[in-house]
Amino acid sequence: MTRRLVLTNEAARHPFRRTLPPPVVPVAKNDDQDIKLFALSFVAFFTCFYSFIF
Repeated sequence: MTRRLVLTNEAARHPFRRTLPPPVVPVAKNDDQDIKLFALSFVAFFTCFYSFIF
């Protein structure tokens, strides 16, 4: 089965929407949000635990 290269968005049913370029998917950024959340949770737990001991 041969198929030609399709440059339009096949999911669009309306003729005008077929002529538009496909939607751009945002690229996942490599940020340090998980590390910041871990550090904040660790400090909060350590502060609570330390305040109960002393």
